[in-house]
Amino acid sequence: MYQKQSVLTPQMIFQPTVFWLTAAGLGLLRPGPGTWGSAGALAFWWFFLSGLAWPVQLAIVLVYFLISWWLCNRLIEQLEIKDEPQIVADEVAGMWLALVWLPQSIGWYLAAFVLFRVADIFKPGPIGVLDRNLHSGLGIMADDMLAGGLTALALALAGVALSVMS
Repeated sequence: MYQKQSVLTPQMIFQPTVFWLTAAGLGLLRPGPGTWGSAGALAFWWFFLSGLAWPVQLAIVLVYFLISWWLCNRLIEQLEIKDEPQIVADEVAGMWLALVWLPQSIGWYLAAFVLFRVADIFKPGPIGVLDRNLHSGLGIMADDMLAGGLTALALALAGVALSVMS
């Protein structure tokens, strides 16, 4: 089966934009660069961000999203590309959004990881609509942000249901 050669290569990792958008090179790993990016986002969150107050976490997600959107636009224009699989800043931002309101617990974090990956890979409903119809840097970022937001909502509802049942 033919697989398109990527424009983004390991030799480009020292370019700040590529370093950021590939999440320090995680997007260059195979197979499944989006899964590697999401796993790296989860690990970074666990060690560096999970102990912060949720408004600070949300501000970090927003700033990360905005910088990534801007950098995606620049890289797309510079290299004349679309959504390269090596760009995983969208997975990082979406995964982080899914984690903002969760209790600091490995069980909840793993549930968020699995639900987010399923939503990102299969792109159900409005996630798929965004993915197919929104282009540019915003198009790269938006469907993963929605996947992260819906993951957060699903887990919040699960938390409510579990507290009612106990």
